[in-house]
Amino acid sequence: MWTLDLTGKVAVVTGGSSGIGLAAAHELARAGASVVVAARNREKIDGAVEAIVAAGGKAIGISCDAKIPEQCSALIADTVQQLGRVDILVNNSGTNFRKQPQDYSLQDWHDVIDTNLTSAFLLSQAVYPHFLAAGQGKIINIASLLARMGGAAAVAYGPSKGGIVQLTRALTAAWAKNNIQANAILPGWTDTPLTEDARSAFPALEKTVTDRTPAGRWGQPIDIAQVVVFLASSAADFINGAEIVVDGGYSIQS
Repeated sequence: MWTLDLTGKVAVVTGGSSGIGLAAAHELARAGASVVVAARNREKIDGAVEAIVAAGGKAIGISCDAKIPEQCSALIADTVQQLGRVDILVNNSGTNFRKQPQDYSLQDWHDVIDTNLTSAFLLSQAVYPHFLAAGQGKIINIASLLARMGGAAAVAYGPSKGGIVQLTRALTAAWAKNNIQANAILPGWTDTPLTEDARSAFPALEKTVTDRTPAGRWGQPIDIAQVVVFLASSAADFINGAEIVVDGGYSIQS
């Protein structure tokens, strides 16, 4: 029997102090999970935890720079030490530098790839033995429509999100036999801090996206967060390696 009730589960959400990650943390807690808010900024982490607790949820915060492998490993170890287990991993850490390909430095490239993709690989490796011992686990990777579409100012972001989709497939091929589900969510244009600079740089973007989207609006973080809860629940136990587009229909338009 399936249920969306996550009571007793422990969920780690990277990039959990703002945007999609913060919304996912709130919704997972509302579904009953104890949530670990992982991010770099301690002040934002504390604010996110306070808001979740004030709303009646359970949450702790752990500082983590997803570009640093040792901190990714420590995040999972600290979660298990403090909460006794880990059941759900939401790989949501994300960054971008909106520059033309010719203007990208090698450090820019590594910062995006390491934050968006390498961290998801490292954290998935780190949770694997805990999922294996428990006989179950959920990995939810936040990708992007740019995993499928090209972007002139997304020379590293697009490949990092395409890599997230391929990582999801590889994890499924390897671990589905262990009752570990790995799935990817591909948000379309979503109203988050990461898109604020794009809207500032391109004033027509707001209307362009709205006009192209059949739903007639930009996505909101909760639109993606509710899909996270579904994938984290037993309702999604037979969904493996999926790419779930959440874009209000934007990508069906030519």
